[in-house]
Amino acid sequence: MSTPTNEERHGDLMTEPTEAKRRPASSSKRVLEQGRFETLAMLKNGEQLMLLILFPLMALLALSFTGFLDSTAASKGVGRVDLALPGVLALCAMSTALSGQGIATGFDRRYGVLRFMSTTPLGRGGLIAGKGVAVLTIVIVQYVVMAIVGVLLGWQPPLTGILLSIPTLILGAAAFTAVGMLVAGTVRAEATLALVNTLWVVLAAVGGSLLPSQHAPGFLGWVVALLPSGALGDALRADFVSHQVAWWPHVVLICWILVAGYAAKRWFKWS
Repeated sequence: MSTPTNEERHGDLMTEPTEAKRRPASSSKRVLEQGRFETLAMLKNGEQLMLLILFPLMALLALSFTGFLDSTAASKGVGRVDLALPGVLALCAMSTALSGQGIATGFDRRYGVLRFMSTTPLGRGGLIAGKGVAVLTIVIVQYVVMAIVGVLLGWQPPLTGILLSIPTLILGAAAFTAVGMLVAGTVRAEATLALVNTLWVVLAAVGGSLLPSQHAPGFLGWVVALLPSGALGDALRADFVSHQVAWWPHVVLICWILVAGYAAKRWFKWS
């Protein structure tokens, strides 16, 4: 048997790593990496941080130190912060999924990033899944931050409410992601920026996320309850305050996911 030369041994050592590097990453790893990239991009953006963290914190402090929720809180036998925090969590999901991803997706589409990424091994499905991972990650960060501030303000989160709120927030994030993708995929980037910011302001102010839908007079209360913001806010308040599942708001959220998701799939333009 002949002894391999130094060149042959060196060639063998170089071949194995090269072949390992050529193995494609699994689809799940590609989605997670895309989700990590999307998450870091949102957290590193100062304007996004204002929308995702600062504005919800301001809303939590405002509702905790003013009397907007006093009548409803008194009727339910809870404090201001107990009623304010579920609404703020709804606002967080709306900020991340609707405004954050909607604006980012709109400008990615304008500059050709979506069209380029959809032709890579990540694919269109992987790109959307990565955005979903980013939304859920940011919502978790927001949940932790708001919960810490809420506890400092006197909030005593019930374990039942925390457990019930997790699937509710997932449904809410999915509904707002579907709406955000629909807007970002059908109108120009500049129009997306204006439209989602307007929607955010309107839904935050009178859409039932921060204030219960019962605050709206007469027939408007039913309209607010049918909005994704009103449904998510009412569902989270039921989770934390009543410690039970409010089925109707969850049905409304599922309807928004199906309708907006179908419309986004039908009319979304990648370029």
